[in-house]
Amino acid sequence: TGQAVLAAKAVLNEPFMVINADDYYGKEAYVKVHDYLIQEQPDDGILHICMAGFRLGNTLSDNGSVTRGVCHIEEGALTGVTETHNIFKTADGAEARNDDKVEKLDVKSLVSMNMWGLTPEFMEILEKGFIEFLGGIKEGDIKKEYLLPELIDQLIHSGKAAVDVLETKDEWFGVTYQEDKASVQAAFKKLTDDDVYPEGLYQ
Repeated sequence: TGQAVLAAKAVLNEPFMVINADDYYGKEAYVKVHDYLIQEQPDDGILHICMAGFRLGNTLSDNGSVTRGVCHIEEGALTGVTETHNIFKTADGAEARNDDKVEKLDVKSLVSMNMWGLTPEFMEILEKGFIEFLGGIKEGDIKKEYLLPELIDQLIHSGKAAVDVLETKDEWFGVTYQEDKASVQAAFKKLTDDDVYPEGLYQ
């Protein structure tokens, strides 16, 4: 949520990355976002930020459906995200099953996993938007969320921001279902066995 990022405003003076704390993204995505953030961006009055785009097939669970933000991209830039629910892994790819409709999905299509490369300038917009958000909440509504992707989508469509999509072929790990735990543990063990990470990284 946007207010989670906003809580760190006082210490964010340089370009920074936002991730979900309970997801494993892989090394490549971090490198690509970092390299983007240390580049000088055009001074054209538009906010230049980035997002790591993961291949859908690398973000699915063997134990049930997931929800993913399927990205719409033109010339490497994000033009929109379609929140797609009930995506299942199938023998030959993936499909979304909603309201008796089945839609085949391209496992190579890029999805957002909430890994963003942002700037201190973005924080000013985020804070202003949060004030507006709070002013629009109906009394008693305790479930409304100030969602980061929704704000970024608004900035894209208003022409105030350009979001470069950085494709990564890394495999995402996460525990969506209790049954995912064993496969995630096995995946981390393999990363250690393959010397991607040293033994005893976490003590």
